[in-house]
Amino acid sequence: MQPLTVVDTIALRVRSIVAIALLAWAQGVIANPQYPDKPVRLVIPFPAGASIDSTMRVVGQKMSEIWGQPVVIDNKPGASGVVAVAHTPANGYTLLVCAGSNIVTSPLINPKLPYIVARDFVPVGHVSINVPVLVTTPSLGVRTVRELVALAKQKPGVLNYSSSGIGSPSHLTMEVFQELTDTSFVHIPYRGGAPSVTELIGGHVDLGIFALPSVIQHIRSGRVRPLAVAATQRDKNLPDVPTLAEGGISGFEYEIWYGVFAPSKTPRAIIEKVNATLQQALTDPQVVRRLRAQGAEPKPGSAEELAQYVLRDTERWKDIIRDRKIAAE
Repeated sequence: MQPLTVVDTIALRVRSIVAIALLAWAQGVIANPQYPDKPVRLVIPFPAGASIDSTMRVVGQKMSEIWGQPVVIDNKPGASGVVAVAHTPANGYTLLVCAGSNIVTSPLINPKLPYIVARDFVPVGHVSINVPVLVTTPSLGVRTVRELVALAKQKPGVLNYSSSGIGSPSHLTMEVFQELTDTSFVHIPYRGGAPSVTELIGGHVDLGIFALPSVIQHIRSGRVRPLAVAATQRDKNLPDVPTLAEGGISGFEYEIWYGVFAPSKTPRAIIEKVNATLQQALTDPQVVRRLRAQGAEPKPGSAEELAQYVLRDTERWKDIIRDRKIAAE
């Protein structure tokens, strides 16, 4: 038997402790029946203007209407935002709204993060899914995926792509793209999605794969050129943009997902109430319409379903991260 790698060890830890978290959640704890009777703070570990920030300003407004209490969006970019929630009282008044990268891939890449997801958090519910879209600067001169792959093979290690950071969806999806197409691009990571997209718009980088809400307005304005979406079918916002499979790259479908997590030991009754309110907000016709206009797809669901997403993504990405030798700088 081969010895376990650090990535394998972390994956095992995630699987075991998520199962423990679900068991504790199922046991139930008595909570304040009047919850919430004061403002609820939603901490987002991304800067203002990020796709999940825009989404939660719509969803949070509806949750506030349902509860009759303010829902405050608190942007704390980076790991510090995640840690801040882990260290707050488990009373439901401070919750984490984050991406799968915060919960799954970042811990797999960096075992020295100042938080352990499965120890410090319990799942509450999904928020949304964003379709990744492969875009280039128009000056690159390619209009299809096949043209991009051909150019990359003519110039191995010359073309570059931007991402919102090591381990982010925009980084890992490009790693998979390179694996499937046998190409080599230079990775230029930035601190967040906004600057990585800005650099692409400015022509300082050649391409990238981003969540649709981050680039949809720039696609519409013509400042970036979409080549394909990494989904099983075309996106309703970009009906003329093919899927990667249609572009000749099969086996590459990926969802960028966002969810709500609570500090560990949060009472079951509170988790159930937040989940119910979240699902009510995400099925409100006006909320659905506004999120889809941003390029986001609402995804109401149970805490158990979110936990299963964490387990599924852990299994998927641990092999890719190990095989591609992706590690924190």
